Amino acid sequence: MSKRIIIIGGGIAGLSSAYYLNKAGHEVTVIDKSDITEGASFVNAGYITPSHIIPLASPGMIAKGIKWMFNSASPFYMKPRWDPDFFRWSWYFHKSSTPSKVAKAIPVIKDINILSRDLFEDIYASGDLGQFQLEHKGLLMLYKTDKAGEGEMEVAKKAQFLGLEVKALDLAALKKLEPKVELDVKGAIYYECDRHTTPTEFMPKMVKYLKDAGVDMKTNEEVLEIVTVGGQITGIRTSKESYNAEEVVLAAGSWSGTISKQLAVKLPLQAGKGYSINVKKPTGISIPAVLMEAKAAVTPMQGFTRFAGTMEFSGINNIIRKERVQAIANAVKNYYPGIEISAEDMANAKSGLRPVSPDGLPYIGRSKVYDNLTFATGHAMMGWSLGPATGKLVSEIVDNKKTSMDIAPFDPDRIF
Repeated sequence: MSKRIIIIGGGIAGLSSAYYLNKAGHEVTVIDKSDITEGASFVNAGYITPSHIIPLASPGMIAKGIKWMFNSASPFYMKPRWDPDFFRWSWYFHKSSTPSKVAKAIPVIKDINILSRDLFEDIYASGDLGQFQLEHKGLLMLYKTDKAGEGEMEVAKKAQFLGLEVKALDLAALKKLEPKVELDVKGAIYYECDRHTTPTEFMPKMVKYLKDAGVDMKTNEEVLEIVTVGGQITGIRTSKESYNAEEVVLAAGSWSGTISKQLAVKLPLQAGKGYSINVKKPTGISIPAVLMEAKAAVTPMQGFTRFAGTMEFSGINNIIRKERVQAIANAVKNYYPGIEISAEDMANAKSGLRPVSPDGLPYIGRSKVYDNLTFATGHAMMGWSLGPATGKLVSEIVDNKKTSMDIAPFDPDRIF
């Protein structure tokens, strides 16, 4: 039976939810406070990464965060500030960073990434969006020190155990894969299972498809009030209009926590800012890579190479910290000595806010407070990779169908 569904948020999770809900025959409206041309869904590294099986909340991360707290150019930066929500989130993050909890999360993260990778390929094969970059070149984890290489090899063994294709490369083997670029590294762990895309190509094509398919796209509208009666959401009031809703999907990224507060629903969430630099001149790079010690990402996209990275917890803001952009450029020079990122390219750097849950797992599921509210947020650095899987699961939840995978680990009301 067709339902009137409002999706709050036009990022990859919101648009993917609209895609599958529309295909299921529902009347879908997407509301976003922007014009859907910027933000985390546009500036990310474009990875589809079954290889990323370790959640951000892992042993030692809090210690690193404290160590790097007063270095605003560090890869993992927590800006010192008085914020009770951040203190609470940090405590939950600490509680989640145990070996046993990480071990439980690893197969769950792998499964949802595999589901999403297959759905990206289904979308490509359907022709709904026309042609877009979806390349199967894998992902190189480049390391300069034995310590980093040995640490990633331990992750690789877990990935192999879970059935993912991965192998170790020495420098000679690496140069055969990347013959057109100079590399100053010791070696790499090569995850052959991964794919990559160009987000700035995919997102506009998805928006166009949804509009053509009858999805009502409401842009530059901010949600001001969510109207409720008992345990039901009955409507949404925005800066422009009021809407009735039978079902609501909250996919507002880093703003999801703020919006949920209107409903007296606690959703531990922090905005993790990332940065990206696009270089249009040829770089010689053909395979996506992570610069391990620097925590930076490299992706050959359609018409440019993207260099991205960092995780900055400084609240919800769009401030571009020049020292963080410079840190990415320095990292690139350190691993690829022949590549110089220009001052102009750095001046055009973009940022995006990724919604980070305390345990590194997304929030996907129905609210226990409002029975017509479904959450689709909290994906941290895997938001792009998990977009289609999230949308598919949301459509199954709304239709009360058996979900494509067990969603219990993503329970929005889980206890940390």
